[in-house]
Amino acid sequence: MVLTQGCASIVNDTTNPMRVETYSQAGTEVADMQCKLENDYGSQTVKTPGTLQIRRSAKDLHIICSKIGEPDAKGVVTSRANGGMFGNIIFGGGIGAIIDHNKGTAYSYPQWVRLVVGRMLGFDRSNDKDGMPNLGKDVLPTPPRS
Repeated sequence: MVLTQGCASIVNDTTNPMRVETYSQAGTEVADMQCKLENDYGSQTVKTPGTLQIRRSAKDLHIICSKIGEPDAKGVVTSRANGGMFGNIIFGGGIGAIIDHNKGTAYSYPQWVRLVVGRMLGFDRSNDKDGMPNLGKDVLPTPPRS
C-alpha cells in the first residue's frame, strides 16, 4: 500500500481542473471571450469565465482568448511535476517515474488563471495561492533571430 501511494498514475487523474478568466488592463472582467487551450494532447475551448478539465502533460499549455472588438488575451502555462513524481522516485524507482512522465499524470497546471486582454502572460503553479487566481507575469517576446 505504501509503495503505491507515490505512483502518480494511481493517485492522480489524467486531467486537472482549471478556471479561466479574462480581464481588461484596467482590471474589469471581460466576459464571453472564447479561449482555446492547447498542449501536446490536443486542444479544448472554454468561454470565460469558465472551468474545464485540462489533460495533464509534461509540456506547457498555450492559451489564446478572442472576442470581437477586444485584443487577444494570451498565456503560456508551465507544467510542473507534482508530488506523485517525487513519490515514484522515492518509493517506486525509475520505471514508475518514466510511465507517469509519458502519461503526463506526474504533472499539473495552475488551477485558476486570469488572462489580460492585449497581454501575453506566463503562469506557473508555484505561484498559486489557495482561493486566489494566478495572475501570471508578463512574458517577453522572443527576439527575431538574425
